[in-house]
Amino acid sequence: MAASAPKREDDPKRRIVITGMGLVSVFGNDVDTFYEKLLEGQSGIGLIDRFDASSYSVRFGGQIKDFSSKGYIDGKNDRRLDDCWRYCLVGGKKALENANLGKENLDKIDKSRAGVLVGTGMGGLSVFTDGVEALVQKGYKRITPFFIPYSITNMGSALLAIDTGLMGPNYSISTACATANYCFFAAANHIRRGEADIMLAGGTEAAIVPAGVGGFIACRALSHRNDDPQTASRPWDKERDGFVMGEGAGVLVMESLEHAMKRGATIIAEYLGGGVTCDAHHMTDPRSDGLGVSTCITKALEDSGVSPEEVNYVNCHATSTLAGDLAEVNAIKKVFKDTSGIKMNGTKSMIGHCLGAAGGLEAIATIKAITTGWLHPTINQFNPETAVTIDTVPNVKKQHEVHV
Repeated sequence: MAASAPKREDDPKRRIVITGMGLVSVFGNDVDTFYEKLLEGQSGIGLIDRFDASSYSVRFGGQIKDFSSKGYIDGKNDRRLDDCWRYCLVGGKKALENANLGKENLDKIDKSRAGVLVGTGMGGLSVFTDGVEALVQKGYKRITPFFIPYSITNMGSALLAIDTGLMGPNYSISTACATANYCFFAAANHIRRGEADIMLAGGTEAAIVPAGVGGFIACRALSHRNDDPQTASRPWDKERDGFVMGEGAGVLVMESLEHAMKRGATIIAEYLGGGVTCDAHHMTDPRSDGLGVSTCITKALEDSGVSPEEVNYVNCHATSTLAGDLAEVNAIKKVFKDTSGIKMNGTKSMIGHCLGAAGGLEAIATIKAITTGWLHPTINQFNPETAVTIDTVPNVKKQHEVHV
């Protein structure tokens, strides 16, 4: 007897839809432009010029240049804020605009049932390092009063709420590279439990600063391909030598189907479910068999009411690290068994690893894959690992109708 398909949620109060997307990226602050550049296979990686990196062993990354917050943050605040919060405010407000929740419409909803959950891996790193420097060089009296508030990780969600008046659940989750996915998962559960109708959720990061770059060099995690930065991020390639730092913000408006329909919102996609697990293994290396990952995917499928056979696209973590890339492929093969119909790609090959913002930006790339029917390539696929038998959409975009 054939196994019956799992049952999906059908209560419109508990079904969760995506009604808005906003981002700040190395390709600018417009969602469509961002995805067009990804489809073209453009690399956003280049030499760092925000500070003098000439003495560093890694001198490149996905640094955002010519960022403008005009129309989203007032001038006085803009000068004081860490880039982490500037990216968050612009990405979050753009997501609300995209959801047709500009100020006028936002004032019509019940703001006590709208929350913000935008996380970050590092928080306000520039403000933090400037504060420590002031303390060491000039004494505690020279520390700015903004030192603590603009360093802590929940300030992005807090500032968004102050600016928009959203009074529902408000906090941040900080789980390194998994941050934004944790935020989506938790935000969805607030809606499912009836604690909110709308959640602004995602991730933000601005760690391409001396302490951030220096710290990751010390972790021995970064690619050292200074002579050819644009080919440095090469997931699943035999010659990969570490990840490339990126930055930015990616934010979604998540909403109960009932609330979205009531206000006549345009529904972009549906969030079906998620899962959270831990490898319990090592600080930076995954288990080589990918057990933590495969268990997590299985939990997500169960939570979603989706059978493995329905999934035909995976936007991978694919950081371009030696251990991580293969562990992830092992996990995918373990859960999906027959992977002949699946395509997977690595957004980080073009924008680098945006740490706490990675899940946010890649969720937007995934949604655009669903809505456009085109998958962006994984660039820099020169000499793929033999163990990688799944189609990585190498170097050129592909048309593909995504089911789940």
